[in-house]
Amino acid sequence: MVVVIVRLLSMMICSYGGYRIAVLLNENYIPRNPQQILAIIVSIILGLLIGYVLGGVIGRSAADILGSLEASVFKASGLDIFFSSLGAFAGFLLALLPSIALFRFGLPGDIVSIVLFLFSGFFCARMAYIKRSELADIFKLGSVHSQASSGEISQILDTSVIIDGRVADIARAGFLAGTMTVPRFVLEELQAVADSADTLKRSRGRRGLDILNALQRLDNVKIEITDQDFPDIIGVDAKLTALSKTTGMPLMTNDFNLNKVAELQGVQILNINELANALKPVVLPGEEMQIKIIREGKEPGQGIGYLDDGTMIVVEHGRKKIGSEVTVVATSVLQTPAGKMIFTELRDDRQEA
Repeated sequence: MVVVIVRLLSMMICSYGGYRIAVLLNENYIPRNPQQILAIIVSIILGLLIGYVLGGVIGRSAADILGSLEASVFKASGLDIFFSSLGAFAGFLLALLPSIALFRFGLPGDIVSIVLFLFSGFFCARMAYIKRSELADIFKLGSVHSQASSGEISQILDTSVIIDGRVADIARAGFLAGTMTVPRFVLEELQAVADSADTLKRSRGRRGLDILNALQRLDNVKIEITDQDFPDIIGVDAKLTALSKTTGMPLMTNDFNLNKVAELQGVQILNINELANALKPVVLPGEEMQIKIIREGKEPGQGIGYLDDGTMIVVEHGRKKIGSEVTVVATSVLQTPAGKMIFTELRDDRQEA
C-alpha cells in the first residue's frame, strides 16, 4: 500500500514537472502551433513514466523503513515509549532557552540551535529509557521488570494449533498466560475452512472459532487480533514466519512442516505436540502394562495398541491377540518427530522363553 501511494504521488509530481517544462519550452523555442500540444502531451507521458519508476524505488525503501519502525515500536512496551517521549520533550525544553539567544545571531545561530535541539532531545530520551525502571517506581507506574515477569508474554497462534484446541486446556490450567496474537489472515483462513463444503473441514473450522472464543473468556489470556500483513508473500505459513521474524514473538504451531521451515529461518517455535510428548510418563525397558491390541502392525505378526495418552505400543507376535487385553513388557522406546513409540512383547511369550 505504501508503494502504491508513493508511486501515485511521484507520478503526479513528475507529470506536473513535465508539463511545466513543456510550457517553458513552448514559450521560448517552439512556435505556437500543433507542435505545442504534442510537446506538452509527450512531456506529461515522460513525467508519468519517470514518476512510476522513481515512485517504485522510493516506495519500496519507504515501506522497508516503515516496516522496521513498526517492528521496533511493536517490540517496545508502552512504558518504554512513554518515558522515551517524555525524555525527548524535556530535552527540547532544556534546549529552548539557549536557542532563543542563539537565534539572534542569524544563520550560524540557527544551525547551532537545531543541533542543540537534536542532541538534547536524543540525550534526554536515551537517559529516560535507561532509567525507566527507577522512573516508573517514582511515578508509581510499576516496575518494567515486574511487568515482564507477570506474564506479559506474546505468542503468535497459527491455524493448526487453534483447531487442535489443546492450547485452551493448557491456558485454562494456568500453564500459559499473556497475549496470544492471531493475525487477520489466520482468521480469514479459519473462516474459509468453517465455510467449506466438506463436512469434516467445516467442523474443524468451527471448532477453531469456538476455541478462540473460549480463550477470550479466560482471565489469564488476552487475544489480540493484528492486521499486520505481508501482501508480497504468498501462503499463510510464509506470512506467519515473516510475522514472527519481524515482531520477535515465538510461533505456536502443530504443523510439522511449518515447524521445520520456521526453525531453519531462526524463528522460535512452541510446538504443542512436543509439549505433550515431554509430559508423557517415562517407560523403562522391563516395565509391564495393560493394553488392548486393536490392529495389526506393519511387520509380520505385530500388533498395535495405544496407551490412554495416545502413545503407540508395538507388540511383537501380538497379531494373534487383536481385540484382546493383554499384559506386555516394554523392550525399547523410540522417540520420533511424530511422537513416542514403545516396543513390547507379550508377557506370556517372555515367560515361556
